[in-house]
Amino acid sequence: MIGDELCLFALDASRAYGERVAAALGLTLARHEEREFEDGEHKARPLENVRGRDVYVIHSLYGEPGISANDKLIRLLFFVGALKDASAARVTAVCPYLAYSRKDRRTKPRDPVGSRYVAQLFEAVGTDRMVTLDVHNLAAYQNAFRIPAEHLEARGLFVEWFASRLQEDDVAVVSPDAGGVKRADAFRDSLARALGRPVGSAFMEKRRSEGVVSGEAVVGEVGGRTAIIIDDLISSGTTLARAAAACRTLGARRVFAAASHGMFTGAAAAVLADPALEKVLVADSVPPFRLPPALLESRVEVLDSAPLFAEAIRRLHSGGSLVELLQD
Repeated sequence: MIGDELCLFALDASRAYGERVAAALGLTLARHEEREFEDGEHKARPLENVRGRDVYVIHSLYGEPGISANDKLIRLLFFVGALKDASAARVTAVCPYLAYSRKDRRTKPRDPVGSRYVAQLFEAVGTDRMVTLDVHNLAAYQNAFRIPAEHLEARGLFVEWFASRLQEDDVAVVSPDAGGVKRADAFRDSLARALGRPVGSAFMEKRRSEGVVSGEAVVGEVGGRTAIIIDDLISSGTTLARAAAACRTLGARRVFAAASHGMFTGAAAAVLADPALEKVLVADSVPPFRLPPALLESRVEVLDSAPLFAEAIRRLHSGGSLVELLQD
């Protein structure tokens, strides 16, 4: 049982997700108030006593119609500050998708390092711990924060889905770029254990300059196999389209893709409709609101990550370890 001292909030834009996490914990969301003002300012405050309590706030920081990622970020920061001012013993920010985590290094002279600035903002308002899902660069995420920064992975969700459907297939796991090889290898190892047999691996070369992606070569064997392209995020789908086309050209029998975060911006719907791809899996850290319903029914499957976050909160609250959640 979860103790009375745990308190779980979800800001309005993430309420549906928060309710699923709360249900998995056997809790109801704590009450809070959010108010809008005429000039675009806003406030949020808890409506329950948080003094001395272990508080978790769920808010996924992606932009959507009517509320930007920046607006969500400032709302979460102010709410964390209000909780600390109300004498919460500990406040954990739970962000299934963490805005600016991709901007973790300078790629041009005088570039900003947005992930580090966001970390400093969370620390400034008194956040005690961060929890998120599959950031682009784990080392950069952990080094950006001086507070504990927990990192969950959707790998187990994807392994379970594929292991139950590809029992008879000869499989190769493909990283769409060299930078994602470690992520793809971890998934390949987990899938091989679940299937009880070896799984192949491959990766593509990729070059990006001024937003233009190039590079077509595939290193590894995908011919005659079912290829699974693994990435942390799908944005416009350009990288995914290149990888799927290359796998088909080299003789892959079937091509799947899996990514933790489905942003689906720009022409992503057209990319996903390409017959080169059989199915795309994403976690629900970002709802696929930009995709047409017909595409969701036929090509895209959204996996529920709320139980994963619920178990993480349960363990953090009780002083348990998250290590087992990152293992198979």
